[in-house]
Amino acid sequence: MLERLLKDPRTERVLLTLIILNAITLGLETSPSAMAALGPVLIAIDRIILAVFVLELAARLAVRRLSFFRDPWSVFDLAVVGIALIPATGSLSVLRALRVLRVLRLITAVPSLQRVVGGLVSALPGMGSITLLLALILYVFAVMATKLFGQTNPEQFGSLGATAYTLFQVMTFDDWSGGIVKPLAEQHPYAIAFFLIFILLSTFMALNLFIGVIVNAIDAETAEDAPKLTHPSGVDERLVAEITALRAEIAELKGHLSKAA
Repeated sequence: MLERLLKDPRTERVLLTLIILNAITLGLETSPSAMAALGPVLIAIDRIILAVFVLELAARLAVRRLSFFRDPWSVFDLAVVGIALIPATGSLSVLRALRVLRVLRLITAVPSLQRVVGGLVSALPGMGSITLLLALILYVFAVMATKLFGQTNPEQFGSLGATAYTLFQVMTFDDWSGGIVKPLAEQHPYAIAFFLIFILLSTFMALNLFIGVIVNAIDAETAEDAPKLTHPSGVDERLVAEITALRAEIAELKGHLSKAA
């Protein structure tokens, strides 16, 4: 009975509604005026929703038992709900801010979000290689820029750390032209070519590789979650089987009626 209740689409819709409602109440709790007017109501709603989440997790544990912990999404739900159950007093008062993590249950409630997050997780190994490449580009150009522009602009290029931060600012296009490149170009005309090459290598090449890896990972995740049993015409084979069985039952019923006649 618990299993049927958990798999019921109406139960999923109720949980999704509660997650959204909980996100709204947690946001309202950050407003002093809202807390002054509706503080006890918001706290009561938050506790009721938390109790529902705990009951739902307990039901899933009762149904799945040990297989519950083999599902990463179930463990994720258990973690974000379990954080809210830790007493947020004394040195643990910072955990009050972590209650908002319950909103992340929306990921497990919406299959499309699961595919996106699953794609991001599966893309991490490829992203690690690209991160290393980007770090190498940043380091090489930071050493060069420190030697080329350190004496001219010691505030932004006086040390390797300051230069790396400035190049990161250039890479993200944060006031890179008027605040960094143009003042340097007045004394070092080749600075424009230097930073254009850096932007081409770091922003337009390395950072776009991140997007490519993530898109490929999400496509692969979507392909794995697609129905595996499909009819050549594109119709789900389960539907075809049900229609075939229904036709057989109708034919059998016709046979009985003809014999009776």
